[in-house]
Formats: sequence, C-alpha cells, structure tokens
Amino acid sequence: MTQGFDLGASLARGVENRSGAWDFIQGFAAHWADAALAGGDGWAEADLGVAEERLGLRLPAALREAYLLFGRRQDLTSNHDVLLAPAELYVDVAEEALVFRHENQGAASWGILLDSLQDDDPAVFIRLDLADKSAERWEEWLERLSLCFVEIVLSESLQAGEELCDFLDPDDDSARLLETHFDRLAFPAYPVGEETRWFTGKDVLLRDNDGMAVLARGRTVEAMDRVRELIPGDWLNDHR
Repeated sequence: MTQGFDLGASLARGVENRSGAWDFIQGFAAHWADAALAGGDGWAEADLGVAEERLGLRLPAALREAYLLFGRRQDLTSNHDVLLAPAELYVDVAEEALVFRHENQGAASWGILLDSLQDDDPAVFIRLDLADKSAERWEEWLERLSLCFVEIVLSESLQAGEELCDFLDPDDDSARLLETHFDRLAFPAYPVGEETRWFTGKDVLLRDNDGMAVLARGRTVEAMDRVRELIPGDWLNDHR
C-alpha cells in the first residue's frame, strides 16, 4: 500500500470491468509512474476520427477511451512493446483483425478481430511472427480489451529503467521465496500455456514468467534492493 493507493485491492477492482480498469490505471499512474494522468496524456477525438475515416471502421469504445485517457503516455504503454498511435493502426493483410500493438522486435502483434469491433470491450488476440507464415494464427490472449490495457500498464512498468527494475533467471528456490515473501495478485489466467503470475509487496511489483524469469519493479531503489535480498540470485541490474 502507498499513501491512498492499495495496488492489490485496486487491481482486484480493475480487472472486473472497463471503468475499474481505467480507475486502476489512473491510480497506478499517480503512485507508480512518472505522474498522474493529465489532459495532454491522451489523443484527441480528432485523431481518432481521422483514424476511423482512414480505416473505414469504428473503433471499439474501450480502445477509444484508453487512447483518449492515456494513449500518449509512453511510460505506461511503450517502454518495451509498442502501443500504436491512431495514425499507425491498421488492418492485417488477411483482413481479420485491427492491430493496435507490436512486440518490440516484431515477434508478435496484438489485435481485435474485425467481427468483434462492434463490441464495447472486445476480446484481444495475439499473432506470433513465425518463419512459416502459413502457420500464423490469431490466438486468444485476454477476454477484454480493458483488461489487456491493465496488463500492458503492469508489464510496461517492469521495463521502466535499470534503477527501479530488474530481471532474475530463477533457481529452484526462487518460486518458494516469491510465494513466501510476496502476495499473489488477482489477475485472470492468461491463455493455455501461459503461467504468468503477478505478486506485490511493500512498494514492489513482481511477475513470474512460468518459472523461467522473475521481473521486478520497485517504487524506490530501496524497495528494489529489498526484493534482491528476499530472493537472492544473479539479478541483472544489481550493481551494489
């Protein structure tokens, strides 16, 4: 908990519905990111209108709301992977999905199926960039676009810079220490095959990637150092 913002409780409300997601992101921005959301942090209605006219389609309500509220805040959306600007939104070559996000090296794209654009808060799909293009498919990612934006903000916060973020290649004891010292966050399950888990503690956020990696973010340098002490290992950015 940090002065009026309880990460765990706020996230539990944030994953319930669209309005809860935006409330969570506003609180997270104010207490964990560079600054609270302000008027210039979103795109203008005119920007979205131009995109809709160019694409010949209407953007879902959740996408419009996210872009209007915080779409220009790269510290919340694009530290690692990239949220596309309205002028960069496009329909994939197969004309199956509206693409709104790219993995930073082009290994994957996130999109909304065209036949669900009429939904206010449609499901999000992911398409991996494969050597065999014929094997590429839009696969289920998260059940709601607003939930995906919560995930984006959480994930991108783990890539905010070396001073407050770190990466651990875990050993056999790391998972036990993670579960012992930190609280599991109430984030819905990812698709089959994804065993990502989120945790929190005093001024820290952590993600366990299926036992293959632990990523951590502290609100302060001291908080990040406590994580390294509680889960010993070869932390990538530990320069003490």
